[in-house]
Amino acid sequence: MDLILDGFAKAFSLILHLDAELFGIILLSLKISCIALCVAAIVGIPAGAVLGLKRLPAQGALISLLNTFMGLPPVVVGLFLYLLLSRSGPFGVLGLLYSPGAMIIAQIILALPIVASLSHSAIISVDPIIRQAAMALGASRLQVTWTVIREARYGILSGVIAALGRVMAEVGAILIVGGNIAGFTRVMTTAIALETDKGNFELALSLGIILLVLSLLINSLLHLVQKKGFLQAERWV
Repeated sequence: MDLILDGFAKAFSLILHLDAELFGIILLSLKISCIALCVAAIVGIPAGAVLGLKRLPAQGALISLLNTFMGLPPVVVGLFLYLLLSRSGPFGVLGLLYSPGAMIIAQIILALPIVASLSHSAIISVDPIIRQAAMALGASRLQVTWTVIREARYGILSGVIAALGRVMAEVGAILIVGGNIAGFTRVMTTAIALETDKGNFELALSLGIILLVLSLLINSLLHLVQKKGFLQAERWV
C-alpha cells in the first residue's frame, strides 16, 4: 500500500513541477492525435455526407464496410502498415516506418471509419421535412445539402469527438509502426507500457492520470454535444 501511495505522490509531483520529459510526451501525443483527427474529419465528414445524401452503387456494402472498420483491431492495422512501410514493403522507400508520420497514418485509419460512419448516421437521421422545406423554398442542391449537414452537426461532432477518444487511447498500432523512440515517437500510451515494464511507476502513473483527465474531458464534451443534439431534435417534434 505504501508503494502505491508513494507512486501517486511522486506522479503528482512530476505533474506539478512540469517535468520536461512528461510534458514532451503529452505534447507529442496531442500533436499526432490532432493531426490524424483533422485529416479523418476532412475526409470522413464529406464521405459520410455523400453516403447519406446520394444513391450510390453498392451503397449498402460500403456502409457495412465502414461499420466493420469501426471495430478494426489496432494491432492488425499496425501489422499491415508495418508490412507496407517496412524497407521491403511497397512504400518502404518513403522511410516513414518508426516515425510520427507512420503513427499519424495508423491513427487516421482508425479514426476515419468512425467519423464517416457516425456522420452518415447523423445525416440520415435528419427529418426529411427539413430537406423538403428547403427545396420548397427554392434552395439549390448545394443549399439543401448544407441545410441537412447543419441540422446533423451535433451528431457529426459527436463522431469526431468519439474518434478523438479512440486515437488518444490507442497503443497497439502506433507501438508497432512508431517504435516507441524516446523524444521522437514516444506518446502517452506507449510510454505507460514501457515505463511500467521498467518499474518506473512514477512516470507511468503521471501519464496515466493525464490520460484519464483527457478521457474525462473528451467524454464530458461528447455528452454535452449529444445533449444539445437531443434537445434540438426535441424542438422539431
